[in-house]
Amino acid sequence: MTSPAHINIPSSIFIGAGAIDQVGPEVKRFGVNRLLIVSDPFMAKTEHLEHILQALQAGGIESITYGDVTPDPTDGNVLEGLALLKEHRCDGVLAFGGGSSIDAGKGIAVMATNSGHLSDYMGYNLIPKKGIPLFAIPTTAGTGSEMTRVTVITDTSRHVKMMILDPHLVPAAAFVDYTLTFTMPKPLTAHVGVDTLTHGLEAFVSRKANAMTDVFAISCIHQVGQHLQRAWHHPDDAVAREGMMLAASHGGMAFANSSVCLVHGMSRPLGAMFHLPHGLSNAILLPAVTRYSVSSAQERYSTVAKTLGWAEVTETEQMACDKLISGLEALNASVEIPRLRDCDISEGNFMSALDKMAEDALASGSPQNNPRVPTLGDIKKLYLEAY
Repeated sequence: MTSPAHINIPSSIFIGAGAIDQVGPEVKRFGVNRLLIVSDPFMAKTEHLEHILQALQAGGIESITYGDVTPDPTDGNVLEGLALLKEHRCDGVLAFGGGSSIDAGKGIAVMATNSGHLSDYMGYNLIPKKGIPLFAIPTTAGTGSEMTRVTVITDTSRHVKMMILDPHLVPAAAFVDYTLTFTMPKPLTAHVGVDTLTHGLEAFVSRKANAMTDVFAISCIHQVGQHLQRAWHHPDDAVAREGMMLAASHGGMAFANSSVCLVHGMSRPLGAMFHLPHGLSNAILLPAVTRYSVSSAQERYSTVAKTLGWAEVTETEQMACDKLISGLEALNASVEIPRLRDCDISEGNFMSALDKMAEDALASGSPQNNPRVPTLGDIKKLYLEAY
């Protein structure tokens, strides 16, 4: 017998080409009249957002845009967006962009109805009140944040990436339109694509995996194996872009309802200390952490390798696990994922930050969900291996 799993996903999901055309009617259905649109400086100037604004206006929905979300959203972004929301008396939030914009939107939506500081809610299930309605439109096939009860926001005073997990963070509706991803540059496609694989893989091998999340995790892994390299080499390939968007959403459904593990635990401190994008830091860490972990969950890791198409179904678990590790290294090389030393991080600065990063990683709770639970010394060695 296993403990019952608690599953949270948006109550409304629109998926496929043209999904964004449903934004106006869905926002209206929730009784929202004035939206704060949360985005980043690039996406805030795109024709896609202009299309959405026109549709909202035609439906009688007013909006104001906060377009200053940083690549790794901070508590400052949340405070700035919240001030604008209150100034214009908005009664809903529309997050439009990558995972950073959606994560920031989540923070703003819940802080519109809750007191104190966002840092008060770091951890699991600590947000007292439901936020105002949040609508999410992802523009990258990566984080899956549009499907999750998770937000990651950097506390700028402590240089800590806060993971906040609570059902109140689940968007009211998600609009997953792969046509928004055709203009993604190759580095972003690579970073968020391997990030998506990390979500599916960690959700599947997690100590908190369950029968429901396994289905989403395996689908995520399969879609990445089929479509990531095609999307990277041929950005305008509709089938590949649609497959990666589905992978991202299924990965989000999986990890948010099981858990992430050691890769994510180590990734957040890297982002906080060196401002590496979340997807990139996950991608860099994935091969080393997998090599460390496989011995504790060989059956599961071998299933990942076979689902990706990197090992034959008839091969032994050990053979499949070996091929998974070499395959992850080859995947990173093929889509030009760098090593940490190639990300403008000097050896001196890296060594100076090593102890704090390892301590913060272990304190995050995610490593404890890993098949092989690390010590502080193990985490330091893995950081050095990835460097």
